[in-house]
Amino acid sequence: MPGKSTRLTFTVLATGAGVFAMLQSLIAPALPTVQHAMHTSQSTVTWVMTAYLLSASVFTPILGRVGDLVGKKRTLVAVLVAVLAGCLLAALAPTIGVLIVARVIQGIGGALFPLSFGIIRDEFAPAEVSGSISNLSAVIAAGGGVGIVAAGPIVTALDYRWLFWLPVAVVALTALIALRYVPESPRRAEGRVNWLGAVLLSGWLAALLLPLSQATHWGWGSARVIGLFAAAVLLFALWLFAEARSQSPLIDLRIMRLPAVWTTNAAALLFGAGMYAIWSFLPGFVQTPRTAGYGFGTTVTGAGLLMLPMLIAMFCSGVLSGRLEPVLGAKKLLVAGAALGAVACGFLTLEHDEQWHVAFAAGVFGLGIGLAFASMANLIVGSVPPEQTGAATGMNANIRTIGGSIGAALTGVLVTSRLQPSGLPYEAGYTHGFGLLALLCLAAALAALLVPAQRARRIAGAPRAVGDTSGAEAETAPVGVRS
Repeated sequence: MPGKSTRLTFTVLATGAGVFAMLQSLIAPALPTVQHAMHTSQSTVTWVMTAYLLSASVFTPILGRVGDLVGKKRTLVAVLVAVLAGCLLAALAPTIGVLIVARVIQGIGGALFPLSFGIIRDEFAPAEVSGSISNLSAVIAAGGGVGIVAAGPIVTALDYRWLFWLPVAVVALTALIALRYVPESPRRAEGRVNWLGAVLLSGWLAALLLPLSQATHWGWGSARVIGLFAAAVLLFALWLFAEARSQSPLIDLRIMRLPAVWTTNAAALLFGAGMYAIWSFLPGFVQTPRTAGYGFGTTVTGAGLLMLPMLIAMFCSGVLSGRLEPVLGAKKLLVAGAALGAVACGFLTLEHDEQWHVAFAAGVFGLGIGLAFASMANLIVGSVPPEQTGAATGMNANIRTIGGSIGAALTGVLVTSRLQPSGLPYEAGYTHGFGLLALLCLAAALAALLVPAQRARRIAGAPRAVGDTSGAEAETAPVGVRS
């Protein structure tokens, strides 16, 4: 836990990151309401989510690197102001076009995750770093759950615009406190922002995520989808070439090749696929009318209540991981978290006829999310130099998001490939989808087993002993971070 001198800083970081995580999922259950209120089509209203996803994916690693270069506090305050502006614009948006622009601005807040992890590493005592990262990860994970649970009651009692009005005051106060009390980073990376790398990174991320999110509307075999996937491959290759030749790369590829980093990122990709797909499809499953032969016909609020065990479990396990990590190590916790996700999805594949089945599986998955979020962040922070913390944790969050888009797209294909005359999916579509997610989480657990066990750890910044040839991850890890 943070000491007295850092508790206010932690509160600011947790509030900002938690609000952004909530904004990720808060609007999803309310999309039909937004569609009706703004007299738009279903394909158009999905851009409220797609624009946010693309924006966050682009800005998370770029602004994480900017924070490493120009100062994490300065960048943090600027990002909070952007989120505030986006929430205000969304609350006042007269048209769907303005709302989509507002969501793009809100997406800038994705950088709050890497900036917060970097500030913790810079400002907190070495013994506090691991536990604080675990606690912050628990808040981030729980924030996404709060969005799912709270959306229904807010829309029912007030209006969908209050999904944006409520965060306004919180973000404004957080920005003011951050400006006044959060200290500026003592460590700065050398170099400058590689804008060519930033443009190419933005290009291949957009070209990859856009067809994944829109393929169900455009068609997987359409020219737009195939063309964008081809563009993503080309832009990715150009980005790798540009980053390898740059004197000041946006993402240091040598850091990405560290065994502890690439294996953690592989696990993040696979686990993210399972996690985001569960968030996307489980509420729809329980809201399906019983006339379809499955489902419970719940309201949005009822679906949120069935997801409540996931929210409670992910927060508790995230906080608990901070106590377990010094004893068991982050690697074992990541394996356990992914395995719990596989168990939850496997259970749903076999048993989903009663509401308690869904609530139980959601709780088990929540335990896995809390453990996995905290351990992934600790593994990355403990494996990279301090001046690369923002960029490296930003890419980890991005890779998890990419996995989520892939998982949601694949599950969407299985669920919607065959529809009943009523237009509702068959139960078999969900059953196959849950089975796929179980396999993805199992693959994430196997990937986590590849994370190297590291024994020698020292305080960040401590000088290397003569003749010490251990990797960068052993040289720079904070005390208490074990894999």
